[in-house]
Amino acid sequence: MNHISRTFCLVWLLAALAAGCGESKTDPPAPSVQVPALEPAPGTFVRLTQAQYLSAVTQLLGDGLRLPVRLEPDARSSGFIAVGAATTTISGRGVEQYESAAYDLAEQVVSDPNRVKVLLPCDTRDLACATTFVETFGRRAWRRPLTADEVSRLVALHTQAADTLGGFEQGLQYVLAAILQSPNFLFRVELGTGSDARRPLDGYELATRLSFFLWNTIPDDALLDAAASGELVTDEGLEAQFQRMIEAPQARTGVRQFFSDLYELDRLDGVTKAPELFPHISEDFGPSAREETLRVIEALVFEDEDFRDVLTTRKTFLNRKLAAVYDVPTPAREGFGAYEFPESSLRRGILGHSSFLALWAHPVSTSATLRGMFIQQKLLCRTIPPPPAGVDTSIPEPSGTTPTLRDRIAEHLEEPACAGCHQITDPTGLAFENFDGIGRYRKSDNGAPLDTSGVLDGEAFTGPVELAAHLRDNPEFGNCLSRRLVNYATSHGEYFGESTDIVALGDAFKASDYRVLALVKLVVMSDAFRLAGVPE
Repeated sequence: MNHISRTFCLVWLLAALAAGCGESKTDPPAPSVQVPALEPAPGTFVRLTQAQYLSAVTQLLGDGLRLPVRLEPDARSSGFIAVGAATTTISGRGVEQYESAAYDLAEQVVSDPNRVKVLLPCDTRDLACATTFVETFGRRAWRRPLTADEVSRLVALHTQAADTLGGFEQGLQYVLAAILQSPNFLFRVELGTGSDARRPLDGYELATRLSFFLWNTIPDDALLDAAASGELVTDEGLEAQFQRMIEAPQARTGVRQFFSDLYELDRLDGVTKAPELFPHISEDFGPSAREETLRVIEALVFEDEDFRDVLTTRKTFLNRKLAAVYDVPTPAREGFGAYEFPESSLRRGILGHSSFLALWAHPVSTSATLRGMFIQQKLLCRTIPPPPAGVDTSIPEPSGTTPTLRDRIAEHLEEPACAGCHQITDPTGLAFENFDGIGRYRKSDNGAPLDTSGVLDGEAFTGPVELAAHLRDNPEFGNCLSRRLVNYATSHGEYFGESTDIVALGDAFKASDYRVLALVKLVVMSDAFRLAGVPE
């Protein structure tokens, strides 16, 4: 294309995508608006997250290994672990942990003849076999072909270790450990090629970004082959690989990982609540709450439904633990079963789930501020400034005149330094006061009736059901999701050079009737996904 922006054609491309499901009566006119070329975010190195590391070694070495539990911790930046991975490096302690993990994994592999047989591409135990192993395994682990010098050095390591320790497998162990602790394995390279400000990712960089975006793990051989042939850097080749990958079972893992990162569901593993106040809390509470939300999201995405229904649906999936928390019949004797809340219930969508209600609350109480921040920041992409330095942010304790949280917040708002932020967050957060700190329904707070009414952007609501409906229809919800999907896919936060293209993606998402898989495809085909700027 000259530059009528590729991304500004997304709305029109979407009509063609939709036509794949049925016949289109008319062809949409080509857009004629000329817009500035996208200025891509700087190219960078992206460290594998803990989940990606564990998935990668499992893909490379097979199931059933004793996986490391101590690795460099993930860090969240711009709301995402995926972005934090591009803004942090590896500490000295982390280097030691990756080294220890690499040797332990390698030792487990070589001590199992069946694993060795699967990994080795040859039956002989000679230099040629070692060379072939380094080339084939190294390509999969480092997501690109190894250079001649890299192959030579790893083969020399194998020869030296085998001669010293007296066996081919011992040499293999040291080669495996070297490959798995190398920066070439631990970091994704997304620098692009060329010297100008719009640097296309090469085939292997694009294969890596695509695989971690869609599957949250390393590329398979078919994707690496497409990179090697040059097919992947063409529109047709990239679209073909996208279609193949999105239809694979691993795509469900990728979708789950995005939404888990977006909504911070990983934090449910460490959620703490006072057991004397919340007797339903237990070790399986957090994982159960996360699974409910991810199953609802997964169903909407892969059944190609309007994703805005995630805020208003009464359908969910419950196990015994959550059925007890919600005080409803258990839909399945074991595991999770489908359940639909009655129309009279106040639970709607993920905002009625324990994942949201418990995570965005305090260990001993609810929190209108935290729940409101989730809505403003995670669902609508709005910025909430931090409180001024030195300001007491604590809410007053209940008293005879202020028994409910709404009463205590009203008292807190008398402090001018607190009023600005709390007036943004708390009106929406108070809508969920009928649910306690783990999401159990309650009618009152300290014996006083609850008022869950409020106003969002000039729209009045009487409680969580009406608020959920307002949020569903708020155009910022769809636009926010498209923005966050780009941030996640490219491992960087908001970047001014992409703003016009991201607006176009939001328009395209709306034109698709808010189908997430259509949006994912458009992100993959966009310049923002395929280009990198000059590294900083």
